[in-house]
Amino acid sequence: MSNDPRDLDGTHLRNALHTLGRDPTLRRELMDWLLQAEPRLDGTLAIRDEVTGPIIDALHDETDLYEKSLSDGTKFEFLYRTKIARDFLLSQPQTPTHVWEPQTTRLLSYLAAQSTGDVLIGGAYFGDHAVLLGRQLSDQGRRVHCFEPNDDQRGMLARNAAINGLTNLDIHSFGLWSESSKTLRLAGFDSFANAVLAADGEAGFETVSIDDYLAKVGRRLSVLMLDIEGAEYQALIGAQGTLRSNRPCVVFEVHRDYVDWSKGLEATPICRLLTDESYRLFGVRDFNTNQDMQDHCIELVPAATVYLDGPPHGFNMLAVPPGTPLEPPLFKIIDSVSPKLLLHKDPAIHHPMDGIPGR
Repeated sequence: MSNDPRDLDGTHLRNALHTLGRDPTLRRELMDWLLQAEPRLDGTLAIRDEVTGPIIDALHDETDLYEKSLSDGTKFEFLYRTKIARDFLLSQPQTPTHVWEPQTTRLLSYLAAQSTGDVLIGGAYFGDHAVLLGRQLSDQGRRVHCFEPNDDQRGMLARNAAINGLTNLDIHSFGLWSESSKTLRLAGFDSFANAVLAADGEAGFETVSIDDYLAKVGRRLSVLMLDIEGAEYQALIGAQGTLRSNRPCVVFEVHRDYVDWSKGLEATPICRLLTDESYRLFGVRDFNTNQDMQDHCIELVPAATVYLDGPPHGFNMLAVPPGTPLEPPLFKIIDSVSPKLLLHKDPAIHHPMDGIPGR
């Protein structure tokens, strides 16, 4: 009860749920029941985030390890630490085509298929994108350069490369930055941790610029993916030589916690850097969850017309050099809508334009 003096802050309830979750069979049964309950709850709420997700989170701790396969046979091991792990675990269907961000996953695969160079991923995590791209490029002599300073997630990335028999993933602990040989540290937890410059004598991890790294390994880049919690701009400053010489397509996250878009996306330093290099910019309409989108086109919103209102949020953007094909039926360009796909919000702004059934 909310007025029970024994549990004013909910600790007793959280501990009780955690105890139930120590039995893996019972935990799975409880999760299945909650998953079945979701369609019966109020569709105007973010059910997973506000109702079922917190209960499922309480059943776990950060050492709980899972393994799961995709529909193409790709195998993943992962720690239960964030929404990424939770929603992958609860995917419908149970063997999905992707781990996280369905349209971004499809976009990266398309960009890699349209090019001949390597892929570089900043914020590779446990390999949600890197492992799939590694499999796609494994027989082409192409490599995926992975940067992940989180020790636990980098270890899971190496494990997932091994269990899928991949030898074309180059895995590094460096942080991507505007300069090499600086020291960064992570502030925050797991996938939400952002990199900040370390004080003199403070422990951390070494930086490398993308230009310096590619010069050292002697590889050509076709696709660049950056999801590094606010360090994207600094990483792109350190990649300007690569942008001019290799002309890679760039997929990167912007978040209002780190990017001031009050004067529009085109006025932000990160977007100006790319437009100054003659890139075209779009918001990528996507779900921040595991949602089946194979029957839908990839919707892109020109940067000038992206709908930005709402609470602090982030989304992925695409920057492409002139001449990059983004044609139907795979792609659709749509003005004045949000890149955040949210089933519980206004369909005219937050739903795919070709429709998707609610749940």
